[in-house]
Amino acid sequence: MAKNSDASAMEIDDSKSNNSDQISPKFSINVLQLLKSAQMQHGLRHGDYTRYRRYCTARLRRLYKSLKFTHGRGKYTRKAITESTVTEVRFLHLVLYTAERAWSHAMEKRQLPDGPNARQRIYLIGRLRKAVKWATLFSNLCAIKGDSRTSLEAEAYASYMKGNLLFEQDQNWDTALKNFKSARAVYEELGKYGDLENQVLCRERVEELEPSIRYCLHKIGASNFQTSELLQIGEMEGPALDLFKAKLEAVMAEERSQQAASLTEFHWLGHRFPLSNAKTRVAILKAQELEKDLHGPVSDSVPAEKKLVIFDKIFTAYHEAISCIRSDLASAGNAENVKDDLYGLDKAVSAVLGQRTIERNQLLVSIAKSKLTKRRDDKNEKITKPEELVRLYDLLLQNTADLSDLVSSGRDKKPEEVTFAEELALKSLAFQAERCFYLARSYSLAGKRAEAYALYCRARSLAENALQKFQHVNKNDQMIKELKTLYNECRSNSCIEHAMGIIEEEKAPENLSNKISTISLSGAGKKVEKYLLEKLDVYESVVGDANVKVAPRIEAFPLAFQSIPRNPIVIDLAYNYIDFPSLENRMKKDKKGFISRLWG
Repeated sequence: MAKNSDASAMEIDDSKSNNSDQISPKFSINVLQLLKSAQMQHGLRHGDYTRYRRYCTARLRRLYKSLKFTHGRGKYTRKAITESTVTEVRFLHLVLYTAERAWSHAMEKRQLPDGPNARQRIYLIGRLRKAVKWATLFSNLCAIKGDSRTSLEAEAYASYMKGNLLFEQDQNWDTALKNFKSARAVYEELGKYGDLENQVLCRERVEELEPSIRYCLHKIGASNFQTSELLQIGEMEGPALDLFKAKLEAVMAEERSQQAASLTEFHWLGHRFPLSNAKTRVAILKAQELEKDLHGPVSDSVPAEKKLVIFDKIFTAYHEAISCIRSDLASAGNAENVKDDLYGLDKAVSAVLGQRTIERNQLLVSIAKSKLTKRRDDKNEKITKPEELVRLYDLLLQNTADLSDLVSSGRDKKPEEVTFAEELALKSLAFQAERCFYLARSYSLAGKRAEAYALYCRARSLAENALQKFQHVNKNDQMIKELKTLYNECRSNSCIEHAMGIIEEEKAPENLSNKISTISLSGAGKKVEKYLLEKLDVYESVVGDANVKVAPRIEAFPLAFQSIPRNPIVIDLAYNYIDFPSLENRMKKDKKGFISRLWG
């Protein structure tokens, strides 16, 4: 058997050596999976193209060093990567990551805060051209050195890069559309085969390419959908959509600037404030468009996470408007009429921003309440603690106080502002009742029945007071309904805490005796923060708190060694230098007899 196996191994080796000269090795790279993993692990999960570009640079440095394919120690001598150079798969990785580095550098320039200027845009397009060049080289090398699947993926990658370049250049929309469709066709075909992870990745890439294809059709004129539909498409996520989103944002900014010409006034509490600055008009128009998604007819179907993103965009737009208004105030000079209008506009926009802040925090409260009684689900979401709701209501009370101070500021208070301030005072009273309720709940979970009972009673009193005032005003039916629910919950919980307190008081002697019986001198070796003898000057329970699991211990036994002071050691340094007198004359002399003298 051993001889037969050796012979078969030799035959295989011989066949391999004979065919090695005829058949070149075919390399296999799962391009999409490799890039998606690198992008998600190194910055693109959060849109950080700078971090991803640095990763590509470091990866290339490691590849060049491991392949011993460096470009000279002193003078730079470029080494070209050709068909004969590619002797292993890492040479293909070199070309791929070089294309990725150029692409990520271009996307980094695209994400500048104020957008790329003319010079930066030239550099951006140059980096995209470089990415197309390396992606094309990667596709050509994979067609020769790679297997059929690798060749297809490389071809789709090159088509995608060519489409990105034309997309950014705003020209040759037909060619860009052809490239995007070619890449989509390849990924659709590849998504039918392979493991489940590969199929999901291909399906995601097809979905990411779809908006770019539809935008190209829109620019060509082959599609009749509106810009609002494009905006809905742009809400998708993915690195392949970032160029599309930037292009869409430019289109929306252009449309807003055209619409802003008709926006000449800002309305707040029945007052009109003129808008003279074009940037201020555009920022306010953008915020008002976003507010339609929150207060429109389809707002109930918008998920909470998406609403939070919309709120962030609204805050950015209003902050931009306030910045423009205050810069106009600084340059207004001595024109009192203009200054009065700008001061009023600044107050109105800041008040609207405060209202949206309160709405956002109320949304956070509703999200936290939905997770308060929910257990951990399949997504492993953390349940909300009552302390988190207390903190959120603290924020709401602070927001309400700030907005009330802003509205009440000024010499001439208008009736609308006084009414608005009263409504804010009512909201603040309702928020105080909610805060007190969840504070009582946190004490209840900690086992402090007396404190929880007192806080529930206080929350019920606040809720009743707020409910009466809201019913007197006959406004905000939703708030009245919530206050009624809160009042009933406070009443039921206070009864429960009262009953639990009586039960615990009845069981107190038994529990005390049980706990005292667990007191030991040394315990079972568990670590104790402090022993009872160390807490004699602190007013604490002798048997420990209810939430303490470790049994109390009296003292550590056996006792630890302690350092104690001892008598000082005196070294007599003068002893060796003193000459003492002879005392032989004072010594007693023994008298010896005759016999002792003979034997002595």
